[in-house]
Amino acid sequence: MALGCGFLAACEDPSVQHPGPVSRPGSPAVFADPVGDRGLDFVHFNGRSGELLLAEITCGGGAVLDIDDDGDLDLYLLQGRMLGPGKTLRDSIVRPKHEGPLTDRLYRNDLEPGEGDSGRGGRWTDITADLGFKPSRYGCAAAAGDYDGDGRIDLYLANLGPNQLLRNLGGGRFEDVTAVAGVGDEGSGVVALFFDYDRDGVLDLFVGNNMAFDLSGKVVCRSLTGARDYCGPGAYPSQPDRLYRGRGDGTFEDVTAASGLGSALPVPTLGAVSGDFNGDGWADLYVANDGQPNRLWIQREGGRFEDRALLSGVAVNGSGAAEASMGVAAGDFDGDGDADLFLTHLIKETNTLYRNDGGALFRDLTARVELAAASLPFTSFGTGWLDFDNDGWLDLFVANGAVTQVPALVEAKDPFPLHQRNQLFRNGGEVDGSIRFRELPAAEAGLPFERSEVSRGAIFGDLDNDGDPDVVVLNNAGPARILLNQVGSRAPWVGLRLTVGSPPRDALGATVRLLRQGSPDLWRRLATDGSYGVANDPRILFGLSGGDRLKALYVDWPDGTQEEFAAPAVGRYTTIHQGSGVPVGSGDP
Repeated sequence: MALGCGFLAACEDPSVQHPGPVSRPGSPAVFADPVGDRGLDFVHFNGRSGELLLAEITCGGGAVLDIDDDGDLDLYLLQGRMLGPGKTLRDSIVRPKHEGPLTDRLYRNDLEPGEGDSGRGGRWTDITADLGFKPSRYGCAAAAGDYDGDGRIDLYLANLGPNQLLRNLGGGRFEDVTAVAGVGDEGSGVVALFFDYDRDGVLDLFVGNNMAFDLSGKVVCRSLTGARDYCGPGAYPSQPDRLYRGRGDGTFEDVTAASGLGSALPVPTLGAVSGDFNGDGWADLYVANDGQPNRLWIQREGGRFEDRALLSGVAVNGSGAAEASMGVAAGDFDGDGDADLFLTHLIKETNTLYRNDGGALFRDLTARVELAAASLPFTSFGTGWLDFDNDGWLDLFVANGAVTQVPALVEAKDPFPLHQRNQLFRNGGEVDGSIRFRELPAAEAGLPFERSEVSRGAIFGDLDNDGDPDVVVLNNAGPARILLNQVGSRAPWVGLRLTVGSPPRDALGATVRLLRQGSPDLWRRLATDGSYGVANDPRILFGLSGGDRLKALYVDWPDGTQEEFAAPAVGRYTTIHQGSGVPVGSGDP
């Protein structure tokens, strides 16, 4: 791994921090940066003033969502600000790149027809000035969903301080309805997600809080060498998570205590993902905690949740150790129809893959699938399951960036000595009853994987509508990077948008089963949650083998009903609305 820009004077400008090579001749790799100036000029500002406050390296989130209902994904990115009592920009080590007040930024995707095949991925227009409110808080994470059922996707922002619910008014304008909705939690929110846990057709909201950060600089932590360094999770008191139930009138009820989540002692939450992990048709919740056992909240009768993580095998790793647990992703990597879990962790801990054996019984298969050794040198955050080559098997992307200063970078006098390169792992599929992952070198993965930055969030979505997953990498104190997929659309694919209600909204929590002639069925779940601090593309992508013949499609809707549909068209997106198929009974068709 390169030492990065410690030797380069240009690194003092955050817009060019830790640059990588700009071109290389030869065959296309998996991912590439868009060619030329496409308008995405966002650079995150973390407000560091030299006091090494843990909060300043924790955040870096955002969301993809279609704000204007034009069929492509737009981009909302959360910004930081100065931290600490009385701190101003005069105290900052690095000046912010953006002129004027520090705010979140909204970019409209002006994708032209045919641009998905050009490798450029559209043009991004900054429309922050038209937002309709002033996003001036220190943002960490975003959740996206139509909470009020009006057909427009709304945003919930988890901040260091009071959170915000933003109602989409259309045309790129939002209004802050936090007070009316009753969801202005004042903790250090680092994760939020929408899901319909009670199957009433109204979205509910989970908010995960981390720690009560001390921003005065009075709490001082040191490395093993005695040098001052960023603190770990034990330096500050933990804050409780929150669960809000949507009432259906635009307001929420705090059901943290009534649901059972409030019975657990507060621990520092970092990641969360929803899913039906035990296959009973009701949404559950997996919460990843920093250095403490993780929690698997299985939903029981009456909307109550019980933590079954220890009995299910996902509280600690296979060696019995609690890990740092920053990012989390749920997906069916082995094609057996249930949700498996992948978690990212601290350097020397290894990331962890838990295989669901059915009924929420998990096994740690990290070493067996060859994911352990490759993660040891890295501290990892954002992550996601994505079929980058559209071969039907879910692969893995991992965003890396340290949380304690890297000695070699400190010695090189690097101005922000936390940067690391990101990783891409290919799922080789089942061979002789086993699955193995292989990390792709930069020559195969692409030039973005030679770059070394302090990555946090990773957003997954088809930005250019060409039928393969792209990635937006969000760097702490660095630029947002778009990684455009160059290979997936060469294979056959099926794209789906699933909707419920009137007007239609995304059917968060729905599960799709695609039946193929002579090949195993494919399973996908509709969700925007997972990774770290982000909201992902709500659409579903299936990669197909060249000779696949599709038989039918089955959808398990969030309300527990199931419908059968004819095989969808290959090579384009199809919208499927609940109630337009053939009803089937419960259980497997």
